[in-house]
Amino acid sequence: MKRELAGLADKTFDLLVIGGGIYGACVAWEATLRGLSVALVEKSDFGGATSANSLKVIHGGLRYLQHADIKRARESIGERRALLQIAPHLVHILPVLMPTYGHGLKGKEVMTIGLAVNDLVGFDRNRLNDPDRHIPRGHMISRTACLDRLPGIFTDGLTGGAIFYDAQVYNSERLTLSFIRSAVKAGAQAANYAEVTGFLGTPTEVKGVTVKDKTVNGQCYNVFARMVINTVGPWMNQIQQLLPKLPTHSSLRFAKAFNVITRPLFKEYAVGIASQRPYRDTDAVLDKGSRLFFIVPWRGRSMIGTEYIPYDGQPDNFSVRAEEVKAFLAEVNLAYPAAQLTLADVMFVQAGLVPITGADPLSGSVQLAKQFTIHNHEQEDGVKGLFSVTGVKYTTARHVAEKVLDAVFAAWGERPTRSSSATTPLHDGQIEQFDTFLNEAVEQRPFNLEPDTMRQLILNYGTNYLDVLSYMAVNGRKPGKCDLIAAETRYAVQIEMAQALPDVIFRRTELGTAGPPDEATLQNCAQVMGAELGWDQAQIQLEIEQTKQRFLLQGNQNLNGTKVASSSV
Repeated sequence: MKRELAGLADKTFDLLVIGGGIYGACVAWEATLRGLSVALVEKSDFGGATSANSLKVIHGGLRYLQHADIKRARESIGERRALLQIAPHLVHILPVLMPTYGHGLKGKEVMTIGLAVNDLVGFDRNRLNDPDRHIPRGHMISRTACLDRLPGIFTDGLTGGAIFYDAQVYNSERLTLSFIRSAVKAGAQAANYAEVTGFLGTPTEVKGVTVKDKTVNGQCYNVFARMVINTVGPWMNQIQQLLPKLPTHSSLRFAKAFNVITRPLFKEYAVGIASQRPYRDTDAVLDKGSRLFFIVPWRGRSMIGTEYIPYDGQPDNFSVRAEEVKAFLAEVNLAYPAAQLTLADVMFVQAGLVPITGADPLSGSVQLAKQFTIHNHEQEDGVKGLFSVTGVKYTTARHVAEKVLDAVFAAWGERPTRSSSATTPLHDGQIEQFDTFLNEAVEQRPFNLEPDTMRQLILNYGTNYLDVLSYMAVNGRKPGKCDLIAAETRYAVQIEMAQALPDVIFRRTELGTAGPPDEATLQNCAQVMGAELGWDQAQIQLEIEQTKQRFLLQGNQNLNGTKVASSSV
């Protein structure tokens, strides 16, 4: 995958996608599979904004049953099945445990019925070729068994626990990238750090966009397309302001959403703990009166979320303040006193903006948007050649992309070709039985790498792990950690379009996604990138400093991980 922005110039594509998050990535893949010529441009790095803020949980339908929303439950179950099939190296089964209390809406009886209905609604959840990817049935456990698994939870009224199964993304940033790489491999063209600065055509008909190259000299290019798809999420109004005829969506509101990564609290299960703060879900048929904090095991740590805070500012300016993280930790500690979390326990904060429908002015509680939207601007605003898409969930991005392409073909007056993205493996996910593939690769161990290193490589790169290792320069000796980091960095630059050090640290590798790497690792990556991209030492140091800024909260408050001492790699 080469970045050749000039190669997009003056060409006419069937589809031009603005925005390289998970929704833009899925639209590009869907369109390419349907035989369209596709270009995708992203003003920063692929998957670098809202799509990077995720609890990494691919939710099935259980939580939608309290809304009596069978349709959304079925959609989520189907998308979970699709991702387990097309990206088996990145998406894995996740057991979830929720304590039950009393005999009301949070009680054992209601959860028993809920699990049974969930299994019934998801009757086809295991229509997968790989039996190791099958989702087990949910079941209840006793009070004693629940306490054994979750020591320190509240015991007053505890009646037991409900165990059910969802899925988890090992690396959501690489999943987004995998959709884009799959589209490019199938013929699409993509470029990051390519900012849309204007539309081509007339006030009533979009025929393409002007794109500014943000990596070299600011040169601009014209890219033409039959249809432009706007998938920029919180930047929706900014893009639409480039067309005077388009109204801004005054009702489009967002909230800061953030998850914190801490020392491990639970190791085997993702755990749902009810907050102590009252919360009213206005869309729920069965409103439990509080919301859940999810404590998810991830790479030997816990990811806890999600906190939502109304936000009215510009999307480029939002940040998370130290006092907001402290307030969130205080709520988590109230819900699970055994945690005793402080800011010193926080290794990293993942944050983004998500759409909401409203917020309580007194409590600050937000109502998350429940449904995606697809705007055909020809029908709504009299502007032909443009669609805008707002998504609400990482899990269902592929499904939404399918709907978008159906709508595009309808706008053209053409019969849509059939979608195959739910069953077509991504370029690095062509694995029939993942456990067998993983075990065989670990047994072979190129360069005599450690088993844990091999697992990490395969969980990130799937069938492409040998391609990554081909960038290892060891001259017959056994490679060390620094050699592998250097290989991943070269691969990221030469094959995966990494242009800046944060691209490698946060989105091509897992070096910084669960806490800050040490100084030596940053230096190693930056020096290798500098050699690849022609950076001088001043640029190398600037890249390192900008990367370190990601581990600071607003007000330059250090997170715990920034104090880890340097060590050689």
